[in-house]
Amino acid sequence: MPEASPRSPRLRKTIVLVGMMGSGKTAVGTALARLLKVPFLDSDEEIVRAAQMSVAEIFARDGEPFFRARAAEVLERLLSGPPAVVSTGGGAFMGAANREMIARLGVSVWLQADLELLWNRVRHKNTRPLLRTADPKATLAGLLAARAPVYALAQIAVPAEPGLSIEAMAQKVVDALHDCPGLFEEA
Repeated sequence: MPEASPRSPRLRKTIVLVGMMGSGKTAVGTALARLLKVPFLDSDEEIVRAAQMSVAEIFARDGEPFFRARAAEVLERLLSGPPAVVSTGGGAFMGAANREMIARLGVSVWLQADLELLWNRVRHKNTRPLLRTADPKATLAGLLAARAPVYALAQIAVPAEPGLSIEAMAQKVVDALHDCPGLFEEA
């Protein structure tokens, strides 16, 4: 995969990756940030660092509404900084205020993955509080069905493919970003 050249265009806005758990927001986001030569920031990790608790612990102690409110505050802070690639939690894009803020200050990119791909990526992880149910795959399917129409509101959608490497997916996102007018300035 070709790296961005030293004379590659500079990013004007923050790229905000949205999508389901397991869609690759962290892995692809890290590779994307490397290609674009900007920092990679994970909004959930920022919350975890500030709270000194895991996402699951925050959910258990303070509840999902508390967590979502903190996520919105962190997202605003990250979008107000210099251009970067930001990975969001799966529910961050569900809030209308978050979507408006992202559209105003950044560019939303939906990493679109089907249920089987998502399930294969998350089924062995116990770090997903929303999947701590009797039938986690059915829960995931329900979340995907509910969230996909909202994720479809993202400014750019990039479909994942089984077997596509992280680097190839990041390059696919870069290619899609070049179709976004005014996102880049020449170095």
